[in-house]
Amino acid sequence: MKYFAVFLPMKDAQKSKDFRGEHLDFLSKKRTEGTILMNGRFVDGAGGLVIYRGDSLEEVEKLVNTDPYIVNGARDYEIHEWEMESDYNF
Repeated sequence: MKYFAVFLPMKDAQKSKDFRGEHLDFLSKKRTEGTILMNGRFVDGAGGLVIYRGDSLEEVEKLVNTDPYIVNGARDYEIHEWEMESDYNF
């Protein structure tokens, strides 16, 4: 299983407000299914970040394209495969 960081930069602030509930429901469902590891918004209002789990970039991109924010033009997206470190030495 691979991890993918998906940035969701703001495209339309009003649409983001309008579709926030649907977007949050989508994220909750995907977290329950184990497809999303974590998610959150940027406090400066620039958008958000979602960490997906998947076998390939193509698989994750298909999921991202079903997010109500993307479907309704509220946000753009940018996907990067992410190598999660499990052992930190501080």
